Amino acid sequence: MSLTTTLSVIVPVYNEQYLVAASLARLEKLSDSPLLDRVRVIVVNDGSRDGTQAVLDRFRLSLESRPWPDRFEWVFLRHERNQGKGAGIRTALAHADTELAVIHDADLEYFPEDLNKMIPLFLEQQADAVFGSRFLSSDFRRVLFYRHALANHLLTFLCDLVCDLNLTDMETCYKMVRTDLLRSIPLESRDFRIEPELAIKLAKRGARIFEVPIRYAGRSYQEGKKIGWRDGIKALGAILHFAISDRVYVEDSYGGEILGRLSRAPNFSRWMASAIRPRAGQRVLEIGAGTGNMTVNLVPRQFYCASDRNPSYVALLEKLRESRPYLRVSHTDGCSLASYPEERDFDTVVCLNVVEHVDDDERILRNFYEVLAPGGRAIILVPQGQWLFGTLDEALGHRRRYSRDMLLAVGRKAGFECEEIVGFNRTGVPAWWLNGKILRRRTFGLWQVKLLNLLAPLLCRLDRWLPFPSLSLIAFFRKPKPVAPAGSAKQAAPEADALLQKQ
Repeated sequence: MSLTTTLSVIVPVYNEQYLVAASLARLEKLSDSPLLDRVRVIVVNDGSRDGTQAVLDRFRLSLESRPWPDRFEWVFLRHERNQGKGAGIRTALAHADTELAVIHDADLEYFPEDLNKMIPLFLEQQADAVFGSRFLSSDFRRVLFYRHALANHLLTFLCDLVCDLNLTDMETCYKMVRTDLLRSIPLESRDFRIEPELAIKLAKRGARIFEVPIRYAGRSYQEGKKIGWRDGIKALGAILHFAISDRVYVEDSYGGEILGRLSRAPNFSRWMASAIRPRAGQRVLEIGAGTGNMTVNLVPRQFYCASDRNPSYVALLEKLRESRPYLRVSHTDGCSLASYPEERDFDTVVCLNVVEHVDDDERILRNFYEVLAPGGRAIILVPQGQWLFGTLDEALGHRRRYSRDMLLAVGRKAGFECEEIVGFNRTGVPAWWLNGKILRRRTFGLWQVKLLNLLAPLLCRLDRWLPFPSLSLIAFFRKPKPVAPAGSAKQAAPEADALLQKQ
């Protein structure tokens, strides 16, 4: 466990010429923290129309005449026109190169030394996000604006209903988040709607969220407070919008957005697992575990290693370990044998919807062969039917769709014997054809995923009776045991080919 970390402080600034210098100067209190190796302060002047830019220029020059501690780095950015708090956060986030990131307003309502109370939760409790609550017991808070407090409680209550959390202060500015996680979330809001958006999307990503009490000295409107009743109405709309939306992954080469959407169909995941679980052993390596949709349906096992090459997915998989002592998580690229876990005696390798993504499919199957114990089984699921290849395949990064002969051939080249190849999910063919070939969509509609989840228990019973090819193929490959010495009992011939045409 690391004893120290690094932090980016994101400071969106708009028309704060009288307070911004003092607010930035307060950040020097972070130099007292023994938990921080480096602090990067990223200031974004969001199109201020007063003298804010001149104040920032003077502050920047003062850093040269009165150097701060070596651990501090400063980045000053500027928007030519005002775009809102959310836009300032997105601009700054592109320059954050630390493990943690936190938002700090350019006024004097918050106290940076309270950030020191948040950091230990990342180091000791594996937090993904820590919110500073103005309503938990603290040293003090300024007594001001009862109506604002009521509105805050209402917005937090509604957000908690959506998230199924028990936050006490959703609207707090002090939200500290792991930087990689924050970057992987598509932030859409331009203004103060960023607060409910971030809370809801963190919850939908399954983040471990903590709260700590912080001090607060709110401003009156005479002192420059900007947020008003219109922002409260906008926040209500934002809670409704982000409750419905499931856009919680940025578009990436890993197909995170589609994986996130498919995670809303747990019944479908259970159906897929039911086709695999009975033939998985007790020492399992899962390649391309993604967000863990299948992992949770295949455990418990004596030893189960869930792996992926996407760091964001690995972080999600780590959370599954808390109540599963038999589970190990590995950052593994299926095509690189050197990245595999040190164990080389797995009795099962499970690889679902991965092989079609790689250029050299024979190579990845050879890697499976290497880590399996003699007699071990590789369970491979791939998409079937090149005639179905369309925009959904392109969005997911598929190189190909397989036929039975193609899948059998690549398995044999890797050294495997084939036990059986079965079809899976015939019911999905019409939807895939419609979305990927006709409508040329690059993701599934949320209503389609919810309908799939609702109907999955029925579809799994009807699937075998449908008269068209399946959407996917599942191959059960076996690593041969060593040939017995001459004179021993004859080895049983593989029966794979006879089972090849089994539906």
